[in-house]
Amino acid sequence: MLFGMDLPTADQRAVEPDREIAEDAPGVAANARLTGTMGAILFVLFALEGLTILGHVSGLLSWHVFLGMMVVPPVLAKTSTTSYRIFRYYTGDPAYVRKGPPPVILRLLGPFVIATSFLVIATGVGLLLGGGGHLLGLAHKLSFVLWFGAMAIHVLGHLRETPSLLAADYRRDSPPVPGVAGRRLLVVAVMVTGIALGAWSLSWVPANWHHG
Repeated sequence: MLFGMDLPTADQRAVEPDREIAEDAPGVAANARLTGTMGAILFVLFALEGLTILGHVSGLLSWHVFLGMMVVPPVLAKTSTTSYRIFRYYTGDPAYVRKGPPPVILRLLGPFVIATSFLVIATGVGLLLGGGGHLLGLAHKLSFVLWFGAMAIHVLGHLRETPSLLAADYRRDSPPVPGVAGRRLLVVAVMVTGIALGAWSLSWVPANWHHG
């Protein structure tokens, strides 16, 4: 019970298809579609970032830095849409209560995913601005290991719904949800901002790192 209400759990309800959510609560559907789109974008960017680690990182350092900074805007966007859903649910918004929360494991894991994501980014930026450092480098690697484990579970938990949410605003047979143009524009703005930030961050890379 929270705020004087008994809130349903994911196990107490059937998952509503996108069409029913769109018709019953367009705001909920819009939030879900934007969250799914950002999640799909992050999945691709993180996968590419992982390739720079699997290779000889010093030889792919520029790509590692570029992609690492490019993920910042979509991370912020997805964190915002997710936090908004959580806020509306726990403050008793009827539409969000009907949709219900994510499964318990994902709810418990969510704050850890967010915390480790920001820790990986923060330590990476610190390394760039500080020109390196053993302790900061160790913190960056450790936070990445913790983040990777949490993110793997997070991705698996959303694997079924994300592709359909990503495609929902671009398929002709998808139920209409107000704000399609705005969501598309926001996605473009996030990507352009990420690319610009990634390109700008390349100037932060210490010259001696390219020979490390």
